[in-house]
Amino acid sequence: MKSRAGDPGLARTMAESCERLASPQDDAFSDPFDRWARHRVLMLGEASHGTSEFYAARAAITRRMIERHGTRIVAVEADWPDAAVLNRFVRGMSLPDGTAPAFQRFPRWMWRNPQISSLLAWMRNWNSTRPAEDQAGFYGLDLYNLHASLRAVLDYLDRTDPDAARLARQRYGCLEPWADSPEVYGRAAGSGYRDCERAVVQQCRDLLAKRFEDGQSHDLLDAAANAQLVASAERYYRVMYRGGPESWNLRDTHMADTLDLLLRAGGPDAKAVVWAHNSHIGDARATEMGSLRREHNLGQLARERWGEQAALIGFGTDHGTVTAADDWDSPGRVMTVRPSRPDSFEGHCHATGIDRFLLDLRDRPDLVPRLSQDLLQRFIGVIYRPDSERYSHYMQADPGRQYDAWVWFDETTALVAAEDAGNDGALPDTWPFGL
Repeated sequence: MKSRAGDPGLARTMAESCERLASPQDDAFSDPFDRWARHRVLMLGEASHGTSEFYAARAAITRRMIERHGTRIVAVEADWPDAAVLNRFVRGMSLPDGTAPAFQRFPRWMWRNPQISSLLAWMRNWNSTRPAEDQAGFYGLDLYNLHASLRAVLDYLDRTDPDAARLARQRYGCLEPWADSPEVYGRAAGSGYRDCERAVVQQCRDLLAKRFEDGQSHDLLDAAANAQLVASAERYYRVMYRGGPESWNLRDTHMADTLDLLLRAGGPDAKAVVWAHNSHIGDARATEMGSLRREHNLGQLARERWGEQAALIGFGTDHGTVTAADDWDSPGRVMTVRPSRPDSFEGHCHATGIDRFLLDLRDRPDLVPRLSQDLLQRFIGVIYRPDSERYSHYMQADPGRQYDAWVWFDETTALVAAEDAGNDGALPDTWPFGL
């Protein structure tokens, strides 16, 4: 076995320690992941936002956890209002009049793709024979869709408590001019415009208090989560122009708080599968994010809140293709992923010579010290810049402390965007209800 990575000893040890995996399309692929069935929070990462194998693998593991192990929460790195449309679909619920189509904004390919469509259809069919309290739901953890969340809170209160709706309109009134362009609010707040923090935080507290007084209403949970998003987004857009780690930390704290809300709503035995990028689910304390940039993330917060009941599983690749954009809000396209650097964690994984494997670090404590060293690790988001890859996409990390396990696909293929997958070139705006 010839090593590109220059450390054949580590690659050989990893090869001896790992378990080979079947294809994600094979029923046997998910068998090794049963070891995490008892965990309350199972986090599944990705090294890019546009790799087909990562989506297919996470979908297979998710189906396994729902079908065999009682998981009822699928929580993803997506905005709550958009995911709420998909949640109503998988639960067999109709959409309220005037609901905006889901996931129409950049980057559409992250959620409007065949793997997600297939998972949603499976969840809908699986839920169809179960009572509402035993159905699996699909939820978003992120905070960007401020306008839709404002609208959802007001619509809920209009239906259930008109007096509270009038109060909410007064509280949210200061945000209304900025709802479609919240980044403009951040500039205004930074230059002396009075912020809306006190009003939106109080609205969030009122709805959360009502949620826990009134029980397990699906619509109330949705409204409470949207109110929490508005409060978090107000702070996020207010601080993002200051620079530094605060906006990142607010975003990941919001994701952790939303996950906590879902688990509390589900009861003491509730379990969640979480989909997010490796930069969110790997413990930030084991990377440059925590050691140099003072950033924390969802994985770190999960370990702090749920301890051994949280499992963090990263996903990586060496080479292949990826769907990504050149710049924010540019069209997604298929790009070639360069082979990983020889001095990177991915370089060592490639040097094992194994196409697909699972490395359970909790099961091999002897391997953890070998991997608890500064190794470059690649992170590709919705933007990929191969010409500056070393500085745009690599950072130092200690994978032995960063993850509880690692899933490897040596060669991967680009996620096919929905607009390129259908016979007519696009999914309908009514997706997923048009499936």
